[in-house]
Amino acid sequence: MGDLKQHSLIKAQERLRDQVGHALRAALTAGELKPGTVYSAPGLAAELGVSATPVREAMLDLAREGLVEPVRNKGFRITEVSERELDQCTELRALIEVPTVGRVTETATTEELEALRPLAEEIVSNAREHNLIGYLEADRQFHLTLLGLSGNDRLVQTVGDLRKRSRLYGLTGLDEAGKLVSSAEEHVELLDLMLARDRAGAEACMARHLGHVRSLWAEARDEPVEPATGALRPVRGK
Repeated sequence: MGDLKQHSLIKAQERLRDQVGHALRAALTAGELKPGTVYSAPGLAAELGVSATPVREAMLDLAREGLVEPVRNKGFRITEVSERELDQCTELRALIEVPTVGRVTETATTEELEALRPLAEEIVSNAREHNLIGYLEADRQFHLTLLGLSGNDRLVQTVGDLRKRSRLYGLTGLDEAGKLVSSAEEHVELLDLMLARDRAGAEACMARHLGHVRSLWAEARDEPVEPATGALRPVRGK
């Protein structure tokens, strides 16, 4: 029984590490963790309401993804994404996601597509309520779950990695200006087109949506908006 208890403890620690990783990625994507700034694991742990160990482990995961870099005896520095890198990520996403959405439009069942509606509506409601972290998490789940209907796990993993690398700095200001709502509503539009079995319309909507996201990112970088302070939320189920 002792071995089982130890196994259960390891699983719990892994889940906490993953939860912390998702929270940090969302905060990084939202611009709440600023590029070029060094953050300590104890400081982030205090904001998240967890111990420093899972934060260090999660930050090492982010370092392997190229999102942060270790700084000796200080913590981790948030790396910055160049315009060229973002253009490349956006191009790759379009090459993968647009035709995949077209295929899924023809192959997915109505039940599978309708199951995505709560997420699409959650994206919109979070945008309207200025819940940026909730918006980003629901958006991530929607896109990856939709692509998962293709049955290609490697494709989903690839897009997930591209999403991690294409971060949206300065979204706080765009959110406050209400400019994210129209992008959020495109998820509902896409779902309706897919349910209508309009492959061409769905592909066009996805292409437009990815272009919209890219333009929002560029606009955000042009506006000197300070990220919201103290926006990291405690991790649940610690």
